[in-house]
Amino acid sequence: MAATSISFSSVTPAQRRTLIAAALGWLLDGFDVMLYALVITAIVADFGITKATAGKIATLTLLASGIGGVFFGFVADRIGRTKALMLSILTYSLCSFASGLATSVAMLAVFRFILGLGMGGEWNTGATLVAETWPAELRAKAISVVQSTWALGYAAAALVSGFLLKYYDWRKVFFVGVLPALIVFWIRKDVPESEMWLERKHGTAATPNTKFSEIFSRPYLKTTMALLFMNFFGMFAWWGLFTWIPSYLQLPVSKGGRGFDISLMTIMLVALNLTGMFPGYGTFGWVADKLGRKKSCVLYTLLASLLVLLYARATDPRMLLLLGTPVAFFATGFFSGSGIIGSEVYPTRVRARALGFTYNGARTISSIAPTVIGYFGQKYGLGSAFYLCSASLFLSMLSATQLPETEGKISE
Repeated sequence: MAATSISFSSVTPAQRRTLIAAALGWLLDGFDVMLYALVITAIVADFGITKATAGKIATLTLLASGIGGVFFGFVADRIGRTKALMLSILTYSLCSFASGLATSVAMLAVFRFILGLGMGGEWNTGATLVAETWPAELRAKAISVVQSTWALGYAAAALVSGFLLKYYDWRKVFFVGVLPALIVFWIRKDVPESEMWLERKHGTAATPNTKFSEIFSRPYLKTTMALLFMNFFGMFAWWGLFTWIPSYLQLPVSKGGRGFDISLMTIMLVALNLTGMFPGYGTFGWVADKLGRKKSCVLYTLLASLLVLLYARATDPRMLLLLGTPVAFFATGFFSGSGIIGSEVYPTRVRARALGFTYNGARTISSIAPTVIGYFGQKYGLGSAFYLCSASLFLSMLSATQLPETEGKISE
């Protein structure tokens, strides 16, 4: 079929701008959100709180992201994908800056909660915008490109925090987080709205067809629940692991860490993101086109579960660096599959809300991960607590076996 020969070089300028907008939004989302994980040790020392309390603040952010994902899903279906995308970016950017002004744990928690609302809204609005504007033959690859930019944001956050913590304090790190707000001006000027959404808006569809409850009815119910639980167990592992890896690498051995200085930690985190997480996200679309969406999700989550076990037992810096790459590759790459499958299963009228529920709803449930891993890390050491992350990834794999194969399909 001629359609299968479509390549990235054949997309229109408008489609490229759509992809860049969604990718930048997700990159900067990752930058702002992961700044907190990188300054946890400094905040714990400054405010005199425990790991469990620091984990609760991260939990609040994730809880809010689930709420924000569902909320912005409704907003995107009402006012358009691009407007909802801009609003979500403004929310997390301004609240990142505000986090640096916090004078108490309560203030910091409030700002991180509101930031989470924007964080949750960005993903499903950006993924929906790309899914509705890009050709079906390139959809998996395009969404994987968007997903992969989170790793670049995390790596940039590691570099910025590594420099600022060395010469300044954790507040300055958060102040840098306001910069993403600037791309809103470009999105407003140059990024077009989804034609699918515009056609739907000006159409004559009956109101009952736009009910959110549709994703819980046949033929969508099984897929909705499988995506929700694959994402939940995967996110419990991801947030439990990657929220605490910076502290794990920094803390003294006597406190359950590995005792590395800030410079070495920064190098290891940048390497983990650029050689593991980034290609893991980015190549999933290509793997999914070869093996199928379902098989790829099962393979990635299974390998991630096994690799996290090895990572939790490693003590040598070289071994941690060596294992960190495949752990990040497989433990993050499969999330691209969630956006791909969700975009191909659900119809335009509920797509943004469905993606918001199955991805960010899972974030809401998995929001307990930083607190749980922080609690067990305080009691048994973070390395031992990471075994829970391995078990959670195995459960994510079992959930992925219940997904449908959606390659080459998209609902109108």
